[in-house]
Amino acid sequence: MASEPLDDLRSLMASHSPPLDALVVPSEDNHQSEYVSDRDKRRQFITGFTGSAGLALVTMNEAFLWTDGRYFLQAARQLSNRWKLMRIGEDPAVENWIADNLQSEAAVGIDPWCVSVDTAQRWMQAFSRNRQKLIQLSVNLVDKIWIDRPATRIRPVNLQPFKFTGCTVADKLKDLRGKLVQEKARGILVTALDEVAWLYNIRGNDVSFNPVVHAYAIVTTDLAFFYVDERKVSSEVLDALSENGIEVREYSIVDADVSLLASGKLMSSSAAKGRDFDIDALENAENFVNSGKIENETKGKKQLIWIDPASCCLALYANLNSDQVLMQQSPLALAKALKNQFELDGLRKAHIRDGAAVVQYLVWLDGEMQKLYGAAGFFTESEETHKRKRSETEKLTEVSVSDKLESFRAKQEHFKGLSFPTISSVGPNASIIHYVPEAGTCAELDADSIYLFDSGAQYQDGTTDITRTVHFGKPSAHEKACYTAVLKGHIALGNAVFPNGTTGHALDILARIPIWKNGLDYRHGTGHGVGCYLNVHEGPHLISFRHHARNVPLQASMTVTDEPGYYEDGNFGIRLENVLVVKEADTKFNFGEKGYLSFEHITLAPYQKKLMDLKLMTADEISWVNSYHSTCLLLLSPYLNHQEMAWLKKATEPIAIPAA
Repeated sequence: MASEPLDDLRSLMASHSPPLDALVVPSEDNHQSEYVSDRDKRRQFITGFTGSAGLALVTMNEAFLWTDGRYFLQAARQLSNRWKLMRIGEDPAVENWIADNLQSEAAVGIDPWCVSVDTAQRWMQAFSRNRQKLIQLSVNLVDKIWIDRPATRIRPVNLQPFKFTGCTVADKLKDLRGKLVQEKARGILVTALDEVAWLYNIRGNDVSFNPVVHAYAIVTTDLAFFYVDERKVSSEVLDALSENGIEVREYSIVDADVSLLASGKLMSSSAAKGRDFDIDALENAENFVNSGKIENETKGKKQLIWIDPASCCLALYANLNSDQVLMQQSPLALAKALKNQFELDGLRKAHIRDGAAVVQYLVWLDGEMQKLYGAAGFFTESEETHKRKRSETEKLTEVSVSDKLESFRAKQEHFKGLSFPTISSVGPNASIIHYVPEAGTCAELDADSIYLFDSGAQYQDGTTDITRTVHFGKPSAHEKACYTAVLKGHIALGNAVFPNGTTGHALDILARIPIWKNGLDYRHGTGHGVGCYLNVHEGPHLISFRHHARNVPLQASMTVTDEPGYYEDGNFGIRLENVLVVKEADTKFNFGEKGYLSFEHITLAPYQKKLMDLKLMTADEISWVNSYHSTCLLLLSPYLNHQEMAWLKKATEPIAIPAA
């Protein structure tokens, strides 16, 4: 009988020098990514839990998994009885549990490549209370027992054209170097995959659903390096990078080059060989550094190396002297979040095409449900639903309908793939916030149950993310009341007008108030940034009750989602989600001369009217739904055929507004 991962890990922990009392296995890869390649899913391998967020702790006698509210139900289903679920926000944080429960001077092992600087420092501070030690392992112990670990796959680096980026690499480097000088830094280590991709206008396929490349970047005031598996780089890409003074180096030598950067000895290969290297690029850099803007700015002052402690791993940080490090959020995070007009235009176009695909899906699904169940469909309530016996081949399952949705998207211009695994969930499964169906175990669609789908696509001109909740039979009064409360919160946030300097932490309550009035709530944030043919979850801003939503105010040209929900364990789940663009608001007054902001909805797909309890909605809310539906009809009509248009016209017919 084969041994289990837990037993194998404990054997390695016991034989390690020094012996380990505990081993931490996080979800992250070497770049602290939220979504990782199959090869880096170590935490999933040892726990069996497939959610994107979680941390495993293995001691010699116990095993724990920490995860957040999105995954409580899913983790409870997937973990074996050898694991204990720890609920973030309800149970002690991992570092506090270790500090309080392991013996004095206990050795806690970590892979320093998979733990960020700020996380490691927080843990070490907690461990110091009981003189516990954080042991940086030279080899990841999970890799030693993962016999069939997926191999590295060589996928090409692709150039992202200017018509989609709206900004050249040269201009991005110039702006970044200006920020280096401003912060008195002589270089920056860029570790987040989407930041490297954005800075160098490249994309890839190294991580499912995220068009990024496993790569690092180092940029100084006069040099730039791109660390990547060189087998992925074509001559075309190499030439484009070289034209901007960017030298391609092997991914594995970043560790050594960070040491050289720390000692001031990092130089281009050509310079090291005594040859000229991209003279134009170097001259431009020298002119910039020597310009009047920064003259004598850095003379005689210690030059720092900038790292983002949230994305830089402990292994790379160990090559630097603490007194030479500027630990601060990467300047690329905000620069990337502030979309230019090319990016905003691309995002709007991508969302129109995506909205057309979603409507085509709903038309198809509505028709299939009526044929197979005799249900009344998307528009009106039926007195009762009549199920008919169906053959195995006729079944509509969470997976089969999800695949159909992808097929509609795949026909759209610039489609590159999905932006995350589609959440396609019926009835009780919809109460699992990040439920992902699997063939063979997923549920059939049921006209008597709520159906929730949260999905998105990667198009070369933009990334999409939308959630709609529908019912193909007769929803209960309770389901309608819950849906309406979520819709009211969705509208309240989307219609917000607020002064510059407002954070997503302050706005989060707007989406919750209508839900709170019923004594209900949801365990996830209300909004996240969305990339432009990049990661579907993008910072540094967000709309959430969590404290880090206070860190970055919303600014004009940011994208952010609006996605309140309600989930009733074992019964149903409801979520509505649109992508919004932050824009300047035209207000009558301008108190404090701050300037005011509002939102533009760029997601386009109708809400289901029969799930709305109009008695619970105000005239203004009904008017907003009518206006939004009118926009959907106008912008989506060029992409739909006659049958689809007939469906959409009926789905968006104006709701009568009650007389005052």
